[in-house]
Amino acid sequence: MDIILATINARYSHTSFGLRWLWANLGDLQGCTHIREYDLRPPPLVIAEQLLAEKPKIIGFGVYIWNVTPLTHVIQIIKAVAPEIVLVIGGPEVSHEFEDTPIFHAADYLVRGEGELAFADLARRLLSGERPEGKVLSPPPPDLAALTLPYEAYTAEDLARRILYVESSRGCPFRCEFCLSSIGGPVRFFPLEPFFDAMERLIERGARRFKFVDRTFNVNRERMDAVLDFFQARWQEGMQLHFEIVPDRLDAHALERIKAMPPESLHLEVGVQTYHEPSQSAISRRQDLNKTETTL
Repeated sequence: MDIILATINARYSHTSFGLRWLWANLGDLQGCTHIREYDLRPPPLVIAEQLLAEKPKIIGFGVYIWNVTPLTHVIQIIKAVAPEIVLVIGGPEVSHEFEDTPIFHAADYLVRGEGELAFADLARRLLSGERPEGKVLSPPPPDLAALTLPYEAYTAEDLARRILYVESSRGCPFRCEFCLSSIGGPVRFFPLEPFFDAMERLIERGARRFKFVDRTFNVNRERMDAVLDFFQARWQEGMQLHFEIVPDRLDAHALERIKAMPPESLHLEVGVQTYHEPSQSAISRRQDLNKTETTL
């Protein structure tokens, strides 16, 4: 095996969406790449031993706020035992303030931000014997239309027992001072036709619960209508859709469209942030508080 993509999820029911994006865009390297997911129960030594036993040449780690401490120990153990293995880190916890962190110093490379294409390029260079000089790679956001969608990477076990993450857009229209999403650039949309083709395939394979990770699902009403129409036309017993919405962006049409969906089909996560106007101003949060309350 040449490459392992690994992470520690908060619990078993979660799937690593980021690792599946990386795997989907490896092209001809997919055949020599495996995804290894853990939860927070195994000690770092056990995880390190299992990864070392597979004798990879490269390990890419997805680093998040809940796993940065155990993954730091995992990486330090692997680097001490097998320094020839190239360790690459990425993910939101190491894409911004990373310079003084132990995990950054223990790793060989860091891919910041959206790393699907950059990680694939780095892996090819490493496997060809090239060692890029710079430790930090900061690629521009990729063209979403150019990415290979990751949904075929969900296994039968994932579909049956775990949360399936999907996304139809990236970025956020808000610039809240406290949030990483505010520095991720403007909202960009995946082309709907290939996205719907992928969702059709998931439904055919038995998927029923879809958790959208779009930062603001209802930022574009036409796309919201298209997504709801797609799933309503293919509705199956037990299907549920999770969306993060902004309540003051829901007009009368959107509310009626939501009401038309089957009962208990929508799980809506509502970002209010604050009702305290001085706080709202201080964090640069644009929100119509009266309309928010009326909509809720």
